[in-house]
Amino acid sequence: MNKRFRYGRFLEEFHEGDVYEHPWDVTVDAGHVAVFQSAFLDATPTYASTRYARELGFRDRPVHPLLLLNFALSFSVHDVSEQAIAHLAYLNVRFPDAAFAGDTLTAYSRVIGSKKASSGDRGVVHVETGLETDGGKTVCLFERKALVRALPSGATELTRPEALHASGTARPAALGALAHDCPPEIRDVRMVPRRLAGFAGFADELSVGDVILPDFGKTVSDAEHMGITALVRNSHPLHFDEQFSQNGGSFSGKRVVYGGLVFAWVAALASRDIAGQALWDLSFDNGAHPNGVGAGDTLYAAAKVLAKEPHGPNAQILKFRLVGTKNVKPAELLAGGADLFEAELGKKEPAKKIDAKVFEIDRTLLIRNRPA
Repeated sequence: MNKRFRYGRFLEEFHEGDVYEHPWDVTVDAGHVAVFQSAFLDATPTYASTRYARELGFRDRPVHPLLLLNFALSFSVHDVSEQAIAHLAYLNVRFPDAAFAGDTLTAYSRVIGSKKASSGDRGVVHVETGLETDGGKTVCLFERKALVRALPSGATELTRPEALHASGTARPAALGALAHDCPPEIRDVRMVPRRLAGFAGFADELSVGDVILPDFGKTVSDAEHMGITALVRNSHPLHFDEQFSQNGGSFSGKRVVYGGLVFAWVAALASRDIAGQALWDLSFDNGAHPNGVGAGDTLYAAAKVLAKEPHGPNAQILKFRLVGTKNVKPAELLAGGADLFEAELGKKEPAKKIDAKVFEIDRTLLIRNRPA
């Protein structure tokens, strides 16, 4: 007997309140951490240096939050978005506790809502996803929206393994229950390691309105993006199956670089300038991918300081608008009069939209002051 399983869900199969316990069960190890560090060239010392992390009070260097986000987002594809057309938005991304090499990660998603588009052949699904360690800690929590196909005419519910059906597992109202946005080791930042300065971005040297323009970019290679997509267990064929993509599976007619990697590359490109003195990623919010990225595209980053507030005597909380572009430097777009930091979805006039913009999000960092 031939069997053909389907994964992900069509629009009509999402029901508010349903919880999906994703089947991926992955132990993150030093290899994952090393691959991430080598691929993303991130400068944040807390995630790169065991010595630095231990001086802050951690038992080891934490797994980079954006690696955790990529695991969580990818785990959820299997149940949530393997039938999706596109990822639309990141909302309320938090990293309330740290994970370390050796921790085993699992994830769940809860359906917040769904809404059919006027065309009737698709709609928007809103879910909340949590990533947990085998020690019971929630280490990544976020909401996202995806554009999902409606159930094809004449089709019935997907044939899927029984375990994929919505679970009745009780879950706390996680986002509302969050009492903190960072691990206990650095909530009061009483002591900050004295390390060589090197990188820019001390909190007391950045002002609201400052625009930071990293000068170099990152060209995405085919093997690289496909390899890391598999590493974090993203199962959407849009990212690695060329025949699927050419035959109606992709909005561009070819494989598309997985958005979570674009997110991480843009953040890493800005890291020497805005995160080289950071202690922790507190949150990301209001994020989107206005345009897709393909292999061969070169990514660039820009950031604007939106707000800052003190956090004890040694650090401050800074909120940035982080933007990624492809094949055109942000400085060139700004020089041409583009409104780079306004959300693309908020632009009513087509002439103001920026085709080169591929990512945008609010990023809030806990950053140390320059040592006295």
